[in-house]
Amino acid sequence: MDPASGAILDQRDLMKRLAGKQAVLLGETHDVAEIHRWQAHVIAHLQMVRPDIAVGFEMFPRRVQPVLDRWVAGELSTTAFIEESEWWTVWGFPPEIYLPIFHLCRAQRLPMLALNCHRPLVTRVGKEGWDAIPEAERDGLTPAAPATPEYRRYLYSLVGAGPAGRASDPMHPSWDRFVRAQQCWDRAFACNIARALDAPNPPLVVGIIGRGHLEFGGGTPWQLRDLGVNDVAVLLPSEAETQDLARIGGLGDAIFRIDAPEPPVGRAARAPASPKS
Repeated sequence: MDPASGAILDQRDLMKRLAGKQAVLLGETHDVAEIHRWQAHVIAHLQMVRPDIAVGFEMFPRRVQPVLDRWVAGELSTTAFIEESEWWTVWGFPPEIYLPIFHLCRAQRLPMLALNCHRPLVTRVGKEGWDAIPEAERDGLTPAAPATPEYRRYLYSLVGAGPAGRASDPMHPSWDRFVRAQQCWDRAFACNIARALDAPNPPLVVGIIGRGHLEFGGGTPWQLRDLGVNDVAVLLPSEAETQDLARIGGLGDAIFRIDAPEPPVGRAARAPASPKS
């Protein structure tokens, strides 16, 4: 569905159009297996139209990029890949719901890109602000473009007053810390996508990213535009039978209807806490 008009799109025509983009970002709710199956289907369809694809993952920080490379090259078992990528430390959701995508990349030799940053950096940026972080400790990131008022309101709508319950409204300075932390993630994904596109013959980058960073364009898409990456599409899944066009205008470029998910697989005990969707 086109969120702007409500029109049902021809999937083949849509995929042909998307294949000409610089990046196609696939939003997710992390613990819903049906969404990861949908992501694998989209990647496979796009690859049929445009073989030169790289798949970027929010799940992995840049420091484990060599492990992703070894996995795609066929040098690691599944168990070794999960362990060496520090999965239980950096992510922690059940790996089996992501494995179909990982195995697709391995089977088709699609480069896998680590899009995230060192997690403590997010906490420090939220608490201290970007300018307080020494350049050598910024994990290759540049400062985030300022959040728009719309993005601040969107984030506020997701989590209300925030974990501490101190922000009286989305424009209040007490909300800045949360926004700065969220934007650190947004910028990390954008910087690492832009880095992959900075090549003589860049691939189409498909991003696997939490939907809270993508919806309505204020997160990672906004940061990509700030980095000069303008030809980006956002696709989102939904199990809803109908859509309220008044509420979804600008949500993304297309909404895909998926089967109603099974009850979410519970977050693993070792999963790190996160305010993101």
